[in-house]
Formats: sequence, structure tokens, C-alpha cells
Amino acid sequence: MKIRIGSVTIGENEKIAVQSMTNTDTRDVEATLRQIDALSDAGADIVRLTVPDNEAADAFGEIKKKTKIPLVADIHFDYRLAIAAAKAGADKIRINPGNIGSAEKVKAVTDVCRERGIPIRIGVNSGSLPKEVKEKYPAPCAEAFVEAAKSHIDILNNFDFDDIVISLKASDVKLTVEAYRKFREKYPYPLHVGVTEAGCEYEGIIKSSIGIGALLLDGIGDTIRVSLTADPVREIKAGRAILNSLGLLPDCPEIVSCPTCGRTKIDIIKIANEVNDKLSSVNKKIKIAVMGCVVNGPGEAADADIGIAGGDGCAVFFKHGKIVKKIREDEIISTLLEEAEKFEGSNT
Repeated sequence: MKIRIGSVTIGENEKIAVQSMTNTDTRDVEATLRQIDALSDAGADIVRLTVPDNEAADAFGEIKKKTKIPLVADIHFDYRLAIAAAKAGADKIRINPGNIGSAEKVKAVTDVCRERGIPIRIGVNSGSLPKEVKEKYPAPCAEAFVEAAKSHIDILNNFDFDDIVISLKASDVKLTVEAYRKFREKYPYPLHVGVTEAGCEYEGIIKSSIGIGALLLDGIGDTIRVSLTADPVREIKAGRAILNSLGLLPDCPEIVSCPTCGRTKIDIIKIANEVNDKLSSVNKKIKIAVMGCVVNGPGEAADADIGIAGGDGCAVFFKHGKIVKKIREDEIISTLLEEAEKFEGSNT
């Protein structure tokens, strides 16, 4: 099942989209646009904005006019804001059908979204479980999440609306993974995958990598968000790194580098980080090895397209495991960047 979100299509065999959410005041159009641009530059495919009131809904429309990236309106409780955001050009609406009121209110939202071809994401988490589900399952569990999602889906289906994306996020990694797996066994809807409230950057990336990575390895997940208590740009970089580690980004360099040890005679940490930073915006699939010494050099990194192995204030440059030349330490970064630029296979 495929869903179109503006210019991005998710589901089935489509590319997995990476998204984040702005943390600016949506009513501040210029600040929000600056953050959207930063997210887009970092590689975001979709950006979500909160729409807490009418002023924010009006601002959403202004923001939409000034950016091309698909925008999702995040709505809670007030169905009128969902309608306003849809009319303002939202590419997707995120709601919980059970918390926006009567059937008539839900129908009003689905009618507007259907007319405009706007999908709805149903966001299930431990704080949004319907009362009857909580009574049946006193403690949050995968079955409760799936049952809650089904109840919300039924609400939308009752109004002949099936353009739906589902998320089932918990802050507990095991619960999150189990919920998505159980849901996928029963339903075909595209899935927005992530571990919610994952924490500060370091811990949050670890939790998200385990949860999102486990699901992606199962073939589960159509769009992802790494939820961090950090700059939203860091969420995009982390999300893209997760996809890249699984070979799911067709246009992103991969940097492999060895851990440091007493054999290393060059500043491998500085070199690896600088190469990684400078190649982050390169749109081509290339594997680059930055190795500390010849012990872990051309042989261990033979599958790299290009790489270096450090010596004493110098390094050997190699291609596919074959040494090409010897270079000084101060030539390492420039050599790798130049060779990466020349490497055939660019998608641009």
C-alpha cells in the first residue's frame, strides 16, 4: 500500500523517507522557515509542524507557500485546526481520531482531506490509548497498541477514508518493536517508525538505532523519525546514518574507520571526523576507509572504493584494497576528498 505525501511517496518498495519536527513557534514564519531549510539541507524528506491555534494555522499556510518540502500538520483535540491546516496546503495531517470529538467532527476532517488527497497519520502511543483499551490492558503492551490503532482506523474507515499512515511509538524499545511487528502481521498500512521520547542525543540515538534498525531489518518501516532532545537537524543526520548503515540510502557516502590503538601514528580521530563532515553533503554512493595502520588497512578494508592506511606521519592511499601511492599526513584529507569527487557513480 502506497501513500503520497506531497512530492514524496512512501510504502511498498519506495525509498524510506526521513523526517523531523520543527521546535520553533509555528507562528514565527521566518524562524520556522529557517529551521525547515536547515532540515532540508541536512537531508530531510518531510517536516512536521505543530498547529496549536488559529494563528499557527494561518502561519502554516504562509510557510507552505515558501517551501517545497512536504509539510505535516500536527493536530491535537481541535478538528477545526485540522481542517484549516488542510485548506492551508498541508501534505499530511497527524491526528488521533479518538481525541478530536464527535463522529461529525471526524467526518468533517476526512471530507476535507479526501477532497484534497491529503493522508492522515494516526499516532498511537501510551498516552493516547482509548479508555476501553486501557481497561482491557492495564499496562501498556503491544496488543494494546495494535488494538488502539485498529479502533482509530475503524473510525476513519467508517467515513470511507483509507489514506492512512500509522505509528505505534513507545519510549520502551522492546514494546515499540513488538507493537510494529504485531501490527504488520495484520494490516498493510504504511508505517511511520520511531522510538518516542528516546532521550538526549547520545542515549536517544542508541535507543532509536536499536528500535528503528531492528524493524528496518525486518522490512518494516516506510518513513522514520529519530526523536531526540536535541537540535532537530541532529535527528535527520541520525536517521540518514541509520538508513545508510543498512544500505538503504542510494546516494550517501559511507565512511568506515578503525578504532584507535597504540599502532596509530597519525591523528586518525581528527582525520576521520573531518572527512565524514566534508562528505556529508556529497550525493553519491561511495565507501571510504580511514584506517589507522597497514595492519587494519588495505586488506581489511578491501571492499572500500578508496581509502588510506596510516604510517608514521604518512599514509598509503588505496583503491579496492590495492595500494596506489604514499602520501604525507597533511595530504590525507585533500586526497580523499579529491578522489571521492572523481569517483564515478555520482547521482547528481
